[in-house]
Amino acid sequence: MLCVCVYNRAHRLLRCILWKFTMKESTQQFLALTSPGIEILLFDEIKSLGAFNVIQKPEGVYFQASLALGYKISLWTRLATRIMLKLGEGESKDKDELFKAASSINWPDIFNSTTTFAIDFVGYSEEIRNSQFGGLTIKDAIVDQFREQGFERPNVDKKAPQISFQARLLRDNVTIFLDFSGRGLFQRGYREHSGAAPIKENLAAALILRSGWLNDTSKALVDPMCGSGTILIEAVSMAAKQAPAISRKSWGFESWLSHDDAVWQEQLTLAIDSSEENMSNLKVKVFGIDIDDRVLRTAQQNARNAQLHQYIEFTCKNTNDMDNTFGQPGTILFNPPYGERIGELPELVENFVLFGQKLKNQFKDWRVAILTANVDLLSMLKLSSFKRYKFKNGPLDCQLALYNLDARQGAKDALNPQSDFAEEDSAFANRLKKNRKNLKGWLKSNEIEAYRLYDGDIPEYNVAIDLYGEYLVIQEYAAPKTIEEDKAQKRLQEVIYWAPKVLDIPRDKVILKTRAKQRGADQYQRLEKTKKSLTINEHGALFKINLWDYLDTGLFLDHRKTRQIVAKKSQGKSLLNLFAYTGSVSVQAAVQGAASITTVDMSNTYLNWAEDNFALNKLSSHKYQFIQADCLDWLKKNVNKFDVIFIDPPTFSNSKRMEDSFDVQRDHVALITDALKSLNRGGEIFFTNNKRNFKIDFEALTELGLSAEAMSDVTRDKDFARNKHIHNSWSIKRTAT
Repeated sequence: MLCVCVYNRAHRLLRCILWKFTMKESTQQFLALTSPGIEILLFDEIKSLGAFNVIQKPEGVYFQASLALGYKISLWTRLATRIMLKLGEGESKDKDELFKAASSINWPDIFNSTTTFAIDFVGYSEEIRNSQFGGLTIKDAIVDQFREQGFERPNVDKKAPQISFQARLLRDNVTIFLDFSGRGLFQRGYREHSGAAPIKENLAAALILRSGWLNDTSKALVDPMCGSGTILIEAVSMAAKQAPAISRKSWGFESWLSHDDAVWQEQLTLAIDSSEENMSNLKVKVFGIDIDDRVLRTAQQNARNAQLHQYIEFTCKNTNDMDNTFGQPGTILFNPPYGERIGELPELVENFVLFGQKLKNQFKDWRVAILTANVDLLSMLKLSSFKRYKFKNGPLDCQLALYNLDARQGAKDALNPQSDFAEEDSAFANRLKKNRKNLKGWLKSNEIEAYRLYDGDIPEYNVAIDLYGEYLVIQEYAAPKTIEEDKAQKRLQEVIYWAPKVLDIPRDKVILKTRAKQRGADQYQRLEKTKKSLTINEHGALFKINLWDYLDTGLFLDHRKTRQIVAKKSQGKSLLNLFAYTGSVSVQAAVQGAASITTVDMSNTYLNWAEDNFALNKLSSHKYQFIQADCLDWLKKNVNKFDVIFIDPPTFSNSKRMEDSFDVQRDHVALITDALKSLNRGGEIFFTNNKRNFKIDFEALTELGLSAEAMSDVTRDKDFARNKHIHNSWSIKRTAT
């Protein structure tokens, strides 16, 4: 057995020598991976570096190159995320074929048994349904082959392998690659820290190429929201024609047995010498601006790490305060925030409007390039883009919009003098002012702090505008089908711009929420985790409000009058509040002297919130009960009686905590029937819901000995008078006998 092992090792050594010679002299098949949107640029780059048979496909760019050229491309590519070397391929309709395809590669010729390895598997088929299964099958083929040839079993290390492979399954065919470059090539090594939403270095390089600045690097390049400085550092490095990977500490091919260190060192030396020579002739004007001095210090440090800090002038300043002091016309290129976080978008809308005006006034004949995932923000610039490119920034679909601030743009502005927002021309702004005027006297006389000012009055502006003290909440509804989506989005930007302006609300006190059609508990899903709150006074009762973390705020404004009616009816009486949410009806009833109150809800979160509301009003007594339970189930088991029962069920619910689903139209009679068992003789049920076109079953209620009086017109307060469908309300009593 010892003789066999010695023979195998000697035989492998001979094969490796022959293969290394073959690799050096012959061409190999490579695959360059990148991010979506960069493929065509990568295609051009790979060709310019000397590769041949270059083919662009959705998964990346295939090319052929010698070993030396493969090393060179790995050093010089700015746009690839990885360079992969093809090892083999084969049919892989099922596990057995996949195993056979992997076994066709002589793995002991690829790496030593003492070298740790990892398999990245991409793709799936009918038989091979997940990457873990595919990766395990290839791993088994590898270790079995080592054992069969008399070698030790190599170990897998998923976190820090010494050599890595990737298998790509497409249409029942698998191709297996060596991860030639190793760790992502976009990681240049200069970025120790980054801002809140950094872009990868290879995407930054693609943006610079598309911007056109490299055509004349003697002109200024300005990033007015530079963050950690990635775009600027890449731009200077590209202008200097530096090889981006010359400082890289480790490579994927280092543990590959056919790696030729002499050839590699030759290519590395050439890249270093060329980069240093090119650097000596560099003359650029590059400027970075950011409002956050902490982030700016990070950018400066990153530039120092890249040894390019002397070519970039950083300034801490608000973009709106930026003046054109940069010399002859150049390029403005930046990646602004996208407004994904609550409270961020209103300020961005304002900034884009102001920035668009500044560009027109001060940057004539400049080129502007903006990358954004929120394409609708671009409309706020009031500029006409001449080209747009699609990219991916992480998981986000983005566009790079290019603008020329030239005579053509000036002519467009001259033809359309209202290209900038004018308040008198905004139908939404005018309606908002009209509504505020109509409600002014009513708000003052009733001392109302939280109210609705606008509720989809104009179909194109399908939003709700609510005021909570000094805070403004904009709730976006799904646009009517008659309104084009892009038009609706542009209208939303207009709303975000005008609402705070008309109402004189600071941008940092504006909250934007999106509210499509909600089902069940969707309206209660958490959006943020700020845990911030404010207190609102309503007719002598205090309520804890959270404007940031949920779609709903903790207080249904349309039930303001409902709460008053129920509270007055409950004076000196017992109240049962079902589906209580944050217990606002219970609080009003307690403040106005209810004898006892039982508050029931399925959610511990909202029940705790209800208790907070009681504590806020200094209401503490054994008279107040809080019960966490499924209201439908609890009613069936309850034996206590109440004088007043308030029921505000969801339109639909299939909560995991409920045994069955609930539909208010289908199930309201059964619900009222169960509630009736808990109602004292002479008591009253207040039943409400917000299902549009809900029809109460009068016939069924009559059979139960009940009469229902419609109260919707009574329970709608003045700020909801325009919306006849905001809720439905009835007073239900036993019929007198």
